[in-house]
Amino acid sequence: MRPRNLELSLLVLGTMVIVVAYVSLQLVDTPNVGANVAVFLGILVVLLLGAHLVIRYAAPNADGLLFPLAALLNGLGYVVIARLDPSLASSQSAWTFIGVGAFSAVLLLVPDLAWVANYRYTLALAGVGLLMLPLIPGLGRNINGAQIWIAVRGFSIQPGEFAKIVLAGFLAGFLVDKRELLAISNRKVGPLNIPDFKHFGPLLLALGVALMVMVLQRDLGSSLLFFTLFLVMIYIATSRAAYVVSGLLLFSAGSYFSWRSFDHVQRRVDIWISPFDDPKDKGFQIVEASFSLADGGLTGTGLGSGLPWKVPFAATDMIFAAIGEELGLLGATAVLAAFMFFVSSGFRVASSAPGGFEKLLAAGLTALLGFQAFIIIGGVLRVLPLTGVTLPFVSYGGSSLISNYIVLAILVRISDSTARAGQAAPVGRG
Repeated sequence: MRPRNLELSLLVLGTMVIVVAYVSLQLVDTPNVGANVAVFLGILVVLLLGAHLVIRYAAPNADGLLFPLAALLNGLGYVVIARLDPSLASSQSAWTFIGVGAFSAVLLLVPDLAWVANYRYTLALAGVGLLMLPLIPGLGRNINGAQIWIAVRGFSIQPGEFAKIVLAGFLAGFLVDKRELLAISNRKVGPLNIPDFKHFGPLLLALGVALMVMVLQRDLGSSLLFFTLFLVMIYIATSRAAYVVSGLLLFSAGSYFSWRSFDHVQRRVDIWISPFDDPKDKGFQIVEASFSLADGGLTGTGLGSGLPWKVPFAATDMIFAAIGEELGLLGATAVLAAFMFFVSSGFRVASSAPGGFEKLLAAGLTALLGFQAFIIIGGVLRVLPLTGVTLPFVSYGGSSLISNYIVLAILVRISDSTARAGQAAPVGRG
């Protein structure tokens, strides 16, 4: 099946799943849902069909799985948010329109991404600048203990969500230009063989400044994500496991330092290890999330029939617990499977990309999105400490949703460029 026909078929199937979930939710409150469902279905069809037509026009050869999977996750997240807080659902629908608009704009306005590699240092400055915006007095806002927001005319956004994309572009551009030099070890520091510092210096400077700013903002979740992005991309660029081992050692040392130096890090670790020591205060969120998942069982309580609203920040940090309670293990597993398919499709796009910059950028952004899903789901399941990041495409949040759709557009664009390059390649005669 051709990619666009496959995409359309999956969109129709995903739309049916989302509408059935929305109808099930509405039936809990009122037996007459005809008007609500008609409006919801109309908006959903217009939005998804419009984006599909943009892909047909601007990226006709792109992978056919990426957009339907993102749309399914976004739609399911919207239904769960509507169940938790209808006022948040109204805002999320507006952010979804903006996100799909940003997705369409990137595809229509950026026919090729290779030229971006020429502006790698500009991207580094822009990324660090975006990270520093919340630290500006009068502009930055401290919400729930993290200084990661800025307020502009009544709207709050997280510039760090967009900084990660910009910095991924810097890393891809820098590494594709220096990867051969970084793979050569001509200096010895103790037991380690390292490349000449003049080749490694700009990379370490940008990484160090970015991580320092994130730590100052108490945005440890984004710090972890960006550090993972760095390790993944440098390993793909150089194929040297030594960088990964060194990075993990540095991460372990940094984690220990943060645990000893910052009270909020100690609290999160203590809550992770022993949430039931203080189940009505410090451990309340994770304890209630555990109860929600337990109540869900295999098939869930049904949409609108559980008590997921008892979990603090259920629409953002803990939306996976709400899914697990009302859709059960089967629904939670379906969400995990959707992320796995998305990540595998993203890495397939990266492995097929003909240019080094596109390959690194696609791999880095895919790893970023996949690892973000992993650490937030791991936090809900108590595999990891909670980090405060959102579940991509699913959780409530405008900045996160828009940035995720921009990442999606970049992957779709690289996928289409790869297919066009393959079609244009000369065919040898046998």
